[in-house]
Amino acid sequence: MRLIFTATFLFISIISFAQERITISGFVKEEGSQEQLPGVNVYLAGTPFGAVTNTYGFYSLTVPASDSAILSFSFVGYEKTDQLVNISKNLTVNIFLKTVNQLEEVLVSAKRQEDYVSRNVQMSQIEIPIAQLKKVPAFFGEKDVLRILQLMPGVQKGTEGQTGLYVRGGGPDQNLIILDDAVVYNANHLFGFFSIFNSDALKSVELTKGGFPARYGGRLSSVLEMNMKEGSKDKLHGEGGIGLISSRLTLEGPISKGKSSFLISGRRTYIDVLASPFIAQSQKGDDSQVKPGYYFYDLNAKMNYDLGPKDKLYVSGYFGRDKFHASEKSSDSETRAGLDWGNATATMRWNHVVNQKLFVNTSFIFSNFNFGVSSYSKDINGDGTTEDEFSLDYNSKIRDFGIKTDFDFYPSPKHAIKFGAQATFHKFVPSALAIEGSFIDNPIERSVKPVNTLEAGLYIEDTWQALDALKINGGLRFSSFQTETKTYIRPEPRLSAALRLAQDFSFKASYAKMNQYVHLLSNTGLGLPTDLWVPTTDRVAPQESQQIAAGFAKDLERPALTLTLEGYYKKMDHILNYKEGSSFLSINGENANELSWEDNVTAGKGWSYGAEFLIQKKTGRLSGWIGYTLSWTRWKFPELNFGETFYPRYDRRHDLSIVGIYEINKRITLSSTWVYGTGNALTLPVSTYQGVSDNLMTRLNPNGKPIIGWNGPTVSEYGQKNSFSAEPFHRMDISVQFRKNKKRHERIWEFGIYNVYNRRNPFFYDLSDGETENGTTGKRTLKRYSLFPILPYFSYNFKF
Repeated sequence: MRLIFTATFLFISIISFAQERITISGFVKEEGSQEQLPGVNVYLAGTPFGAVTNTYGFYSLTVPASDSAILSFSFVGYEKTDQLVNISKNLTVNIFLKTVNQLEEVLVSAKRQEDYVSRNVQMSQIEIPIAQLKKVPAFFGEKDVLRILQLMPGVQKGTEGQTGLYVRGGGPDQNLIILDDAVVYNANHLFGFFSIFNSDALKSVELTKGGFPARYGGRLSSVLEMNMKEGSKDKLHGEGGIGLISSRLTLEGPISKGKSSFLISGRRTYIDVLASPFIAQSQKGDDSQVKPGYYFYDLNAKMNYDLGPKDKLYVSGYFGRDKFHASEKSSDSETRAGLDWGNATATMRWNHVVNQKLFVNTSFIFSNFNFGVSSYSKDINGDGTTEDEFSLDYNSKIRDFGIKTDFDFYPSPKHAIKFGAQATFHKFVPSALAIEGSFIDNPIERSVKPVNTLEAGLYIEDTWQALDALKINGGLRFSSFQTETKTYIRPEPRLSAALRLAQDFSFKASYAKMNQYVHLLSNTGLGLPTDLWVPTTDRVAPQESQQIAAGFAKDLERPALTLTLEGYYKKMDHILNYKEGSSFLSINGENANELSWEDNVTAGKGWSYGAEFLIQKKTGRLSGWIGYTLSWTRWKFPELNFGETFYPRYDRRHDLSIVGIYEINKRITLSSTWVYGTGNALTLPVSTYQGVSDNLMTRLNPNGKPIIGWNGPTVSEYGQKNSFSAEPFHRMDISVQFRKNKKRHERIWEFGIYNVYNRRNPFFYDLSDGETENGTTGKRTLKRYSLFPILPYFSYNFKF
């Protein structure tokens, strides 16, 4: 590895000294708040020399020396800024960009913007401006990042109303979700109906579906990277909202003006408070008292401090929890049950500018996910003593401690090199179970020994402007995973290329190999908290994927549209699934103490391929996108479906989303979405029959004549797995926002309708037995159950 670094730097040095060059570097920030802006395009006007700011707003541009030149900065949602600079020697240029009103921008944008997707070597990537996200119709008015991503091509939703992401045939566990460098293991609230991410606290959202750069690793299907706001350094700002489900409040401001700042953002649901009067009323006149409850909350916090012109320190964290509980008490019994889960993350990051060509970030990371189930019941005798008692406690968790260092090196105009290393110490508790009771002969207490593992990665990548029309990103990552008995080391080559066929038209292609060392075991595929995180072991190999993609990108000037068309093929190996009849709470009688999750799983292969189309408009009075996906996904497990290939539940042939946002004027915004998707693949019995019992059953029909039948169970016979296709789903949502600037704040009323034409989309199916006139079992009927009818909503939002 040292030889590779030495050869790379020597080669770059020869190029750099071929002629006299100078380096321009600095930070790009938002005017006022001084938030550092990632992804800003920086270029020397009239030349091919350009750069893009990194995650922390830093850029470095090496150009031929000259007396003077115009340095241009452009970014969607901000005014394009030009600055005349003398480039006869190295210099530092820090720039503050002004935000612009979308209505004004469409009137003055006669010049082409220089942030065209056709010029970017990265493909299969989605960036959503936070301002645009907040204008899209939302479920119950809750602006949800994951729901917006479901509207993009290549990203499919699971079941109606769920926030789970299924990217190019992968499951929820195959998405690497990062919040300020910390991995989030469960991103769901309310059993998957909302995500944990509060959009008020977010600065940027970026999803990569393929062609992964070497700096990312650990998952097969996608990388969702989100960064929190840093907090305004000029004055106190705030925003919040009151909705039907929850309320939220975000505050940000300076700690030391111009030098340090803070951000704190909180959200809590009040479903339990609203529902309690109705629940209490329904129990009047009944001996039993039922008290169910549910709530969730989020808390985001961040502080940053400028230690000097070359050093910055950030400390951020997220804390969230869901808690469901229910109790019932009567004169002869008492029952309690609970279900709770939550995430906690913390990150400390240090930015250091070594020199104008070298930038380094070092992060210390903590992440924790915990899930628990509890149940207690007892029967009470007439004298108040306990007759029978039963209790169950189950919990599972995963805890991470990590460190990572990333270097950005800009040696010449044609090379931008990133390299670094990371290490994460995982502590898994796959399951800990205790069951006891007076009616149990042998109480079960099973506490699985924690599993400690070490995951590490080392990478280097180079974005190389090989020709004026050809840009290449090549990289290599070495990943490793160490268990108590075995160490896995896997190379992961990455390659992306963009060939510009015309000024605003390019062909792109990519190849990426990924390995995944942590696995999510799921019976439902919904990404619920009941799913179990487990590590790679000597018996369970890492998951692997190889993906190739190719496509075209086209930028239009008038109107300002971006068009992309991509095709992809992905092969997955060693993916895990439960064996038939197994689950996270499997108990095998007297052998429960010997039960291992490894005995409940089977490993198999998967293939996913398809095409994606996206036409997007991010600015102007009318904005939005149209996304379409045509895809196929197949799985093959030796112990499922008789070893034959089958379509997984969320294989979806067609997926279409249309999103439109129209600014009528500065005060009124209309928006609408329409989605269509092929139905899920399900397994249903092909026939049923009455089983045979030793005892005959005699009963009377309505005519009074005796009927003799078999008192046996109903037995179902199944054919191919997931051979039944559910009905397609489609839905339209609309909303309107009314803005008004008050003396000291801005207020926004939003009114919307979810499922405008009351489409009864299938949530699940059930087979029920009919009954004939003589009382015998009749023809079985397949019934479709829907979850959400037409739902109006409103919310009140404010900014100051």
